[in-house]
Amino acid sequence: MPASPVADLTDLLASAAREAPERVAVVESGGRRVTWAELDAETNRVAHGMVAAGLVAGHRVAIASANRLEFVTTYLAVLRIQAVAVPLNPRSSPAEVEHALADSGAVMVVADEVAVGAVRTAVAALAERAAGDGTLPRPGVRRAPRIVLVGSTLAPGERSYDHLRATGTQLVRPVLDPEKLAVLLYTSGATGRPRAAMLSHRALLANVDQLAQVDPPLIHGDDVVLGVLPLFHVYGLGAVLGSVLRHRARLVLVTAYDPVDTLELVEDEACSVVPIAPVVLQQWRTAENLAERLGPVRLLLSGSSMLEPAFVEEVTALTGVPVHQGYGLTEAAPVVTSTLCSVHNHAGSVGAAIPGVEIRLEDGAGRAPEPGDPGQVLIRGDNLFSGYWPDGADGPGPEGWWNTGDVGFLDEEGDLWLVDRVKDLVIVSGFNVYPVEVEEVILDVEGVRAAAVVGVADARTGEAVVAYVLAPGLDEAGAAALAERVRAHCASRLARFKQPAHVAVVDELPMTVTGKVRKGILRAAARRRDTELFS
Repeated sequence: MPASPVADLTDLLASAAREAPERVAVVESGGRRVTWAELDAETNRVAHGMVAAGLVAGHRVAIASANRLEFVTTYLAVLRIQAVAVPLNPRSSPAEVEHALADSGAVMVVADEVAVGAVRTAVAALAERAAGDGTLPRPGVRRAPRIVLVGSTLAPGERSYDHLRATGTQLVRPVLDPEKLAVLLYTSGATGRPRAAMLSHRALLANVDQLAQVDPPLIHGDDVVLGVLPLFHVYGLGAVLGSVLRHRARLVLVTAYDPVDTLELVEDEACSVVPIAPVVLQQWRTAENLAERLGPVRLLLSGSSMLEPAFVEEVTALTGVPVHQGYGLTEAAPVVTSTLCSVHNHAGSVGAAIPGVEIRLEDGAGRAPEPGDPGQVLIRGDNLFSGYWPDGADGPGPEGWWNTGDVGFLDEEGDLWLVDRVKDLVIVSGFNVYPVEVEEVILDVEGVRAAAVVGVADARTGEAVVAYVLAPGLDEAGAAALAERVRAHCASRLARFKQPAHVAVVDELPMTVTGKVRKGILRAAARRRDTELFS
């Protein structure tokens, strides 16, 4: 383990290349493998190419790519030249890409074949806007970003990744201020326009170091870590890739997710640590010979949304592999708690704070709630972001505390139990309704696969509760019958003000890539009373 202080993640890469040059660093599901020395050299080539292309410290570089080696080298090269990485979902719509490029002021976007269509459309729209009145809503930038393509046929004016990397191999490593901006990560945008969290080099390194202090360890040097979480998401980028760099573990990248193929990859590559979103575990639960296929795995790590305690017990019983949960946010780079830090692993909690992170609760008046009562969750630590782009708005306060917007309570052993999101809270006739409580009641109804509860404006009660119930394949009569059963069950279990004023049975729910319901979309649908939007 490197003993000397490091200024950014690429210092960890350089150290691994010096001290373990022949050790395999990254494996792609398609078969490509690179050692630490090869990964460092490739990162240097890309970094040098970016400098030769005119990029300087502070320039924003968007990366719209699936999990692949070029994502890793591009990201690390951006950090190495002190530019700012802007990871984007490669399956974003052209409008979403256009917003991120315009808002961030990206001067270059590196895209693969998955993202190229949306990127070209977005860049063309930006070029048209710039040509129209000569301005774009981006700090100091007056032209559309240049496109660099990975594994796709070039259009006029575009450049290939191979050409970018072919200009030289010299080391590009200026002196680094750890407070400098390293990454802009856009939040899911479930409640409006996405905002970019500003993560400094200090924040990224701090969370990697905090995770390294967890005992028993999440990752150690002999581990083979599954890279199925998308690298454009904070969990894949920070917790997974960052920890692999810190410990010199081996990262196995899943370039195109398929439940069966990914299980085979775990078995073939002998993955020992498997960080996944809950939806992956749910898809694996019914797989044949699951215990045998997860034979190499010592640890399943779940994040981004809660797993039901009964489900965790079922998976552990099926596989013999412990499932540990955590809680984190983009703004915390990302991990805040882990059940690996709990005195006792209480089913339903998200664990205790990881080393170096503090948690406290506040009621609506800024006071500590009564013991055992829920409150708004505030956190403090060196891993916190620097506010939202571009001016650092809504970042940590003068004493370093930041309000997560989540509601929870702390038990006597320091474990955090999440109740809901402040922004999801529904206030009916002055009374608080936590959507999770209503959702749990609805899930008891036979035939309901999932439920999402939101609030909408109501002239009589201020807000009203609206429930979206997932039950695919029902005809109109079946959907009406299920909605009536849901209403009846809620009437028998919930106070009147908590009962749904409207129940919509749908074939699907809008989800983020990490398995969270996008409630902002549901609120908009409820306001329009357009319950057929997802059916």
